[in-house]
Amino acid sequence: MILDTGALLAVPVSVISEGFALEGQRKELERLAPDRVEMVDVFVNWADPSEKSLSAATEIARESGDLAGLSSIDLGLFALAIELGFPLLTDDYRLQNLCGISGLEWLGIDADGIRGIWSWEVSCVACDNSQEQPSGTFSKRGDMGVCPHCGSPLKLRRVRV
Repeated sequence: MILDTGALLAVPVSVISEGFALEGQRKELERLAPDRVEMVDVFVNWADPSEKSLSAATEIARESGDLAGLSSIDLGLFALAIELGFPLLTDDYRLQNLCGISGLEWLGIDADGIRGIWSWEVSCVACDNSQEQPSGTFSKRGDMGVCPHCGSPLKLRRVRV
């Protein structure tokens, strides 16, 4: 099973036994729950996805429009799920959406999860012009840049698949 940071924080250690997480999640865990790091460290397999899996994950996320809403950790988790073919334990709706699109299994932690698959498009909040999908992830969620036509902020808008 692939474990997002929420799973590392909330799920009993017996459940995460033999799960996989990213090396980068250690820093998040140290910042959010330093007392849990040592305990989790015993049970989790720390790994990073291959470049091939990361490229595949990036392309799937770009095509769905989810890429701009993902952190680099989120993208890495999705890539690791692709590479290993294991279910992803997450409450993150974007990750659940990507798993659904890709035919990968996902499990929720505390939330019910998504009920349908969505696609996303970038559009201007003022003039409503659609824009090209960004080519990378953003460090600050919701920061899509500005419209080249009118200078207003860009946002992600859901389009049902």
